[in-house]
This record gives sequence, structure tokens and C-alpha cells, in this order.
Amino acid sequence: MDLAENPARLLVVMRHAKAEQVGPTDFDRALADRGHTDAREAGSWLAGQGFVADHALVSAALRTRETWTTVAESAGWDVDPDLDRGLYTAEPATAVDLVTRVDDDVRRLVMIGHNPTMAYLAQLLGDGTAPAELERELLSGFPTSALAVFAVDGPWSGLTEGSARLVGYHVGRG
Repeated sequence: MDLAENPARLLVVMRHAKAEQVGPTDFDRALADRGHTDAREAGSWLAGQGFVADHALVSAALRTRETWTTVAESAGWDVDPDLDRGLYTAEPATAVDLVTRVDDDVRRLVMIGHNPTMAYLAQLLGDGTAPAELERELLSGFPTSALAVFAVDGPWSGLTEGSARLVGYHVGRG
């Protein structure tokens, strides 16, 4: 799969990498060593697929910020993310709403958040036309460092449930 050649807008929906079990608060839990390793692998995979991020929407929680930093460094991207505290507790509809507000000049968007929202979002966006193997992988679970890549044919403002094509699924494991 060469995502660089895909003419559609591309959206990566990603769950943060593995975090430490404890922190000062849940919001302030840092990535575990394995989380950094897995996020690096996820970034390398995206870069290997030809994906280059234009923009990122990232939960303001520590583990999602660290996931973004590690993924972006590994992929070779130089993009400052939009940090959104609301993504920490967002429902899937809220996450979709955030995407619909993204400027249409953005062609390659990454969203990093938390489960269960990211898993539900990934399941809701697909239009059902993905190859059966990709659908099975996505439905098998959305563990830490999981990411789903969706092609969006229209403007971001038109993104709704069932309006995007699942074109990739990967779980970063270093």
C-alpha cells in the first residue's frame, strides 16, 4: 500500500501507546518504555507507507502527547499538533466534530486519543468497502499503538459515520 499515491484525504485514527500504570493523575501518566518503542515502530510503519502528516489533533494528556512526539520523530514529520483537552474524555461524535473543523488545505491528518473512543471511532467511520482482511483486523481489537487509516473523498466537513474507506490498519509493536 502506498498512501502517498492516494488522492483522497487521509485520516489516521490512533490509540496512544502503552502508558505507565500509575502517575500523579490519570491525565499525567507517561508512556512506558514499551510505549516509546511501539510508537517509534508505528511512526516508521506510517512513513514506510508513504504517509506524511500535514496536521495532528492530539489529546492533551501526557501519554498522547508523548505518543505523538515519538511517532512524529520516527516518521520524520515536523508538525506541531493541536492539543485538545476535550479529546481526553471525548465521545466518538465529538472526535468526528473536531475533524470536521479541520481546514480543507490539510490532506493528511493524524488524531491520537484514548479508548474506548478511538476504537469506536475507527469502527464507525468505515463505509464497509474495505477488504475483508482489513475489516477483520480492525474488529479484532484496538490495543495500544493501534492505528486505522481512512480515505476521505470529500471535505473534512462532510465526514460522518460510514463515510470513509478503511485503507490501512496496523498495531505498532517494536
